[in-house]
Amino acid sequence: MHWYLEVLRQYAVFEGRSRRTEYWSFMLFHLIILIVLRITDGLAGTSGMVSMFYMLAVLVPAVAVSVRRLHDTNRSGWWLLATFFPFIGVIVLLLFMVQDSDPKSNQYGSCPKQAIL
Repeated sequence: MHWYLEVLRQYAVFEGRSRRTEYWSFMLFHLIILIVLRITDGLAGTSGMVSMFYMLAVLVPAVAVSVRRLHDTNRSGWWLLATFFPFIGVIVLLLFMVQDSDPKSNQYGSCPKQAIL
């Protein structure tokens, strides 16, 4: 939950780097919250309105943490546009997101793992 809140605190920060832990923890809690809201929408008969508002509210933080995660693997945030290519783009991005951090400093900043150790 710490990482989820940390991403929300950095609402529109597209510079810097994010570790795998930060990215995947955010995505896990995001998915859990979305499932709960979808169930709530179904029970309340709101036809997905609550979950849609939630998705809109976290759209910018989700894109920002994805860009920072790509920066951590020494790639440009423009790689997110690969999702417009149906299968290939999503698979390529998934492979980028599961890769380990670039251990050295790169053009996007110093390694976040080194700051913690």
